Amino acid sequence: MATNYAPQPLHPRGQTIALPHLELYYEEYGVGQPLLLLHGFGGCAQNWLPFTAELAAHYRLLVVELRGHGYSTNPDNVFTHRDAARDVFQLLDKLGVARFSAMGMSSGAMTLLHMATSAPQRLEALVLVSATTHFPAQARAIMRGASWRTLPHPVQEMYRECAKRGEAQVQALLSQFNALADNEDDMAFTPEQLATITARTLVVHGDRDRFFPVAIAVTLSRAIPEATVWIIASGEHVPIYEATVSFTDTALRFLKGLARQ
Repeated sequence: MATNYAPQPLHPRGQTIALPHLELYYEEYGVGQPLLLLHGFGGCAQNWLPFTAELAAHYRLLVVELRGHGYSTNPDNVFTHRDAARDVFQLLDKLGVARFSAMGMSSGAMTLLHMATSAPQRLEALVLVSATTHFPAQARAIMRGASWRTLPHPVQEMYRECAKRGEAQVQALLSQFNALADNEDDMAFTPEQLATITARTLVVHGDRDRFFPVAIAVTLSRAIPEATVWIIASGEHVPIYEATVSFTDTALRFLKGLARQ
């Protein structure tokens, strides 16, 4: 799913790692314990730039671009969050990162749900922004009807900035987004599956999210054993960019175990 913020990168810090079936691009900042950052659908590493400097003062940031996004490739032209999770694990294995904390927005958060349920022992703490257990009817309708014409202007600008290979990449991503509308398997987490997550988890959600009703965030927070929920009043999908939302400070305090919302 998309977020509408893709500022211009200040200093290219990335590199690409070859995996068996594709190449994944990532950027690295800071030192210390690893903190994985995953963007939303249609986005790229740049979506995290408003938060990178402050986070990098506390962690070794690994900002990964999901398959087919930004500089990462996707020869199969298929996107599922389950496949994206496998990709990211392969990248982390190549980097020698065994245990880590992570933050994800929308599709990035959904990828983290697959990671946290398939290898719970590897994740220490999670911040899930605008995640979901499943695709409700309202989300499927948006995904099915998505086209360049129907994208809001800020999202069009993000796609343009993040699609490093141009128009063909934009159209490929939109096609993959459309295909998710009919995928019943990719996002279908049960309470029993979510209960296997051992990472401390902060669920962040806007109460005006047009993709996923706020009740889904409450369900997530109740099903994950060590979870709490932060509902942002008047927040839309991925509501962390507003000046009135103290996202970085709140996320850091949570990750360090200092406070919960």
